[in-house]
Amino acid sequence: MAEQQAAGATTSAEAGAGTRDVTRKAVIALVAVLVLQAVFVLCLVSALQLLTPRNMPFGVVGSSQVVAQAQSTVSLGLISYPSQSAAMTAIGHGQLYGAYITGSPADTLILVPAKSFFARIELQDAFLSAAKTLKHPFKMQTAVPLPSSDPVGAVVGLLLLPLLIGGYLAAVLVFKAAGGTAAAPWRALILTGYAVVGATLTDLIAGPGLGAYSSSHFWPLLPCFALVTAAVVLAAAAIQGLLGTLGTLLVAVLFIVVGGSGAGGLGTYMLPVYWRNLGAVLPPQNAVDLIRNVLYFGGNNITTPLIVLFAYALAGVAVISYLNWNPRARAARAAAAAARARSEMAEAASPGNPAPDPPRPKRRRPILIALLICAFMECLFAANYMSSGHQPVATDMPFGVTGSSPILTAAQKSISLKVTTYPNETAAKTAIDQAQIWGALIPSSTPGSPSTLIVVPSISDLSPLDLAVRFEQAAVSVRQLLTVQQYAPVPLPPKDPFGLVQSLMLIPLLVGGYMSSTLLLAATGRAGGRWRAAALAGFAVLAGLVVDLVVCYWLQGYAAGKVWIVWPICSLIVAAVAFVAAVLQKLIGSLGTLLTVIVVILFGNPSSGGANGVPYLPTFWRDIGPFLPPRNAYILLHQTIYFSGHGTTQSLIVLLIYLVAAAAVLIVLDRLRAEARVDADAAEAAAMTVPVGAAP
Repeated sequence: MAEQQAAGATTSAEAGAGTRDVTRKAVIALVAVLVLQAVFVLCLVSALQLLTPRNMPFGVVGSSQVVAQAQSTVSLGLISYPSQSAAMTAIGHGQLYGAYITGSPADTLILVPAKSFFARIELQDAFLSAAKTLKHPFKMQTAVPLPSSDPVGAVVGLLLLPLLIGGYLAAVLVFKAAGGTAAAPWRALILTGYAVVGATLTDLIAGPGLGAYSSSHFWPLLPCFALVTAAVVLAAAAIQGLLGTLGTLLVAVLFIVVGGSGAGGLGTYMLPVYWRNLGAVLPPQNAVDLIRNVLYFGGNNITTPLIVLFAYALAGVAVISYLNWNPRARAARAAAAAARARSEMAEAASPGNPAPDPPRPKRRRPILIALLICAFMECLFAANYMSSGHQPVATDMPFGVTGSSPILTAAQKSISLKVTTYPNETAAKTAIDQAQIWGALIPSSTPGSPSTLIVVPSISDLSPLDLAVRFEQAAVSVRQLLTVQQYAPVPLPPKDPFGLVQSLMLIPLLVGGYMSSTLLLAATGRAGGRWRAAALAGFAVLAGLVVDLVVCYWLQGYAAGKVWIVWPICSLIVAAVAFVAAVLQKLIGSLGTLLTVIVVILFGNPSSGGANGVPYLPTFWRDIGPFLPPRNAYILLHQTIYFSGHGTTQSLIVLLIYLVAAAAVLIVLDRLRAEARVDADAAEAAAMTVPVGAAP
């Protein structure tokens, strides 16, 4: 009896210790996700929320008070040139964002959209305001315009996505598939080969496949893409070789979270100075400069990007080679191989396996599968993000009018509008308040007086400019006067003048959702099934609060009065994605993580509409968006912050359906079946897959 009691006590103690160990692992995993999520949202929002020129290289020929007046509103790094031809040469080499030429009979402002679409807008507005103040008119000229296939300069940033993610995933998954053998002799060679293959796939999809750039750029861009991927994949492999599994997290933070935030896809000199300087030493910003200058500036001014990217690639090869020939590393590889062999022999000799399996081939098959997964994901990143965002053209944009006007008729020849008639301007503005229309035309009631175009800066970063340009051109064509008036129910805050914050904070919320489920499962396995739903719900509440506080109070991305209503929305988004991921992982193991990434990040995020808005999406992406969490999440966030919650009922219902249904299924599965076998390494690698660098 005493022996039985002692045995029972020992068993209870062991069970208690096991429970504490599982709990500790769960807490560590979720805290790690929370910290990474907070860092991600802090980096991404702080880098892109306030796009404005900062010491921007700008050419000047002669002297003018207009330039001095413009400098009072935008920060310009003035560079003097002896003549217009010298300034134009510098522009052609990709060195300037614009130039001001004094002359007779009028001065000339030269703008360079290919350097930055947003910089062009900022410079034009600043100089027009300066000229109006000084009553000194000038003429405008465009140099290196953007092509119709890339009207807002999004292609460069979109190209970075597959190259960066493909390189990162290749390094991580090959490392996992090789059993953590970081210094295998073939590793640098096989990763370099993947860089060439991945670059070719991206080039084929973006160029000939989707027409994001002309076919004449296919061959010049191919070695650039290969170099970018090689720099990322080889440097990542070297870091993993030095730090092991911890290197995976460090690579994600350096190359994706920090590097992607400072990439400068919308214009390097539109970034805060500290982000521009930090990004200059990391691969993503140099990749953006290289691709942009090859694509739009004839391959000029690419020496620095080439040096930096080659340095990362060569340093990676050097570290991998050193680890390969280092006696201590070779001994570690031999010990790891022996341990794997012993494990396989023990498994073969167990009672459940009376006959040993045939000898397993070396790790060629897992590595091949890992590379195929990387190629598949890279193709999806290239195809989905490029097809949804490289050529935004409005279709059926909701628009109001208070009477007939030839201006509207002329404007509809160049922009697709879904027009609703309102009795007066007050009714039209009420519809704007309720997010029912994106703008309105108030025709003049007095002959000779101008009509008024109302645009809504808080509804979209692109539509106010798009509507203003189309309607101003239409007014000129019918010889009528037009004024443009900005109207927003809740004005955009000073630190979010383009309304980008909601689209930026959405990405860390989505990523945090499936990462929490994935790493919790990897840390606890079957032992955590009993309380997984409660742990994920608690994480969602805390993660939503952290993201909300960082964006609202720290970064001042929206009014402080919205903080408490935004918190439950953020938590709902995290929870919905986390529970969906948990159900899929429960049913199909690590493939559930991959499927979650595909659904949420590769199809859901491109179909959300983002800061541009749903009318600017192609038909396919407009149609699938309502059924996926990201669009509903974005609408719920955006409309709550800027339109007092109008137009959010459907989005709220959809997200709640995802959450409630997934939670119910997860609880039932936890009670009825054992945990699916999980490849924790592959799940962890897939969990780190995040999109960065895309134009909002």
